Amino acid sequence: MTANIDMSALAVFIFFFVLVTAMGFFASRWRRAESLDHLDEWGLGGRKFGTWITWFLVGGDFYTAYTVIAVPALVYAIGAYGFFALPYTIIVYPLVFAVMPLLWKAAKERGYVTAGDVVRGTYGSRALELAVASTGVIATMPYIALQLIGMEVAIKALGLTGEMPIILAFLVLALYTYSSGLRAPALIAFVKDIMIYIVVLAAIIVVPSKLGGYSAVFSAADAAFEAKGKGGILLDPAQLVPYVTLALGSALAAFMYPHTLTGIFASSGANTIRKNAVLLPAYTLLLGLLALLGYMGHAAGLQLESNNDVVPTLFKTLFPGWFAGFAFSAIAIGALVPAAVMSIGAANLFTRNFWKVWVNPEVTPAGEAQVAKITSMLVKVGALVAILLLPTQFALDLQLLGGLWILQTLPALVFGLYTSWFRAPALLAGWAVGFIGGSALVWSDGLKPLHALAFDGMTVSVYTGLLALALNVTVAVVVNLVVPAKDSADDDLAVAEADSRS
Repeated sequence: MTANIDMSALAVFIFFFVLVTAMGFFASRWRRAESLDHLDEWGLGGRKFGTWITWFLVGGDFYTAYTVIAVPALVYAIGAYGFFALPYTIIVYPLVFAVMPLLWKAAKERGYVTAGDVVRGTYGSRALELAVASTGVIATMPYIALQLIGMEVAIKALGLTGEMPIILAFLVLALYTYSSGLRAPALIAFVKDIMIYIVVLAAIIVVPSKLGGYSAVFSAADAAFEAKGKGGILLDPAQLVPYVTLALGSALAAFMYPHTLTGIFASSGANTIRKNAVLLPAYTLLLGLLALLGYMGHAAGLQLESNNDVVPTLFKTLFPGWFAGFAFSAIAIGALVPAAVMSIGAANLFTRNFWKVWVNPEVTPAGEAQVAKITSMLVKVGALVAILLLPTQFALDLQLLGGLWILQTLPALVFGLYTSWFRAPALLAGWAVGFIGGSALVWSDGLKPLHALAFDGMTVSVYTGLLALALNVTVAVVVNLVVPAKDSADDDLAVAEADSRS
């Protein structure tokens, strides 16, 4: 620790952290089931979450602590291009409205817990199931690490240094997630989201009033970008295609992640999901207001060690200590909710689609729940160790690849809801080519999310994940047309599962 600690800010921070910790442990008694020794109860909250609980839960794990830190930081660094998160969170909800009720219905009727379960039940392919499940786990790990980065920034802003505060915070998270399962983040999400709304609404009212109004904010930001020679409060023509493709690709990937699917599968019904698709854009409004803090950082003339410090420094500079502590606690709690859901989603995948399939096919429901509880703790420990031992940039680079990787599971997970034309070998080939080819493109581009394409002497940059998805679907279609259908052990598995369901 250092001597530069605002005790009022620290006191407020500790109060709210203790509050949500108590709520996390109490959650095991909230909407209490006969037993949490079943993945339906521990990992999906009994599939009974109604409209408001689902709204807070999905919003809580979709708009994370790192979002609160990273979006304003990106806007601070490059201007209007950082607002790509807004259109993608608008595009995604019609997709949720159309696709996710069908996915929920399939999961509910057949007892599926994960995306891997859905793929196995649809295509009867253990190989495709393993590909989808392993992709989900790998893509989730760096996402959890990013929540740690967001919490780290908030804790550092309090004046606390060293590794112990973040270790203690995630130890508490691991314990109440183990105890209460998905009920813990679902209950805490109420507090987290209300706090974030209060913080953002206060910021967009108070900060501009202290900086001369929004006209002064935009003028200062425009002048700062002009002085730097890059970025701006409006998109350059060359940024339009990258902006659109990045928004579209991010939207398609968003609800393929295990943590967002966990929120969907935990819903009480298809109509609950449709209502949430209508209500969740309220978070997009919040995100747009939050992004403006990046411009306010320029107007305030902040001196930053890192772009990620823009939001904490803005609150420390322009607000009294107690409210800064409230804001930092909101950011830290904003890391706990998604990190818990992400670890549960990854644990469900490992338990159902690896442990039960390849290690112990005779495992009981209670055994499944126990494996998932242990795995969720190990996942969080792994993310914590990665943050403590590896450079921060490593987690950022892996998260960039994670978005590309999870996007490659979309054909296998979604196409089967609408058509039976595709077969497992074709989808597996498409996944492999998209996964490997997309990763190779990102690597060749210096771990940048955009790839330059040349058309008639003109160069256009496109989101690499979208290119990999196009390659994925093309390969799947070609293989499906070229390779004849034939009986296989996988086909027998599909028939056996269909018989058991009927």
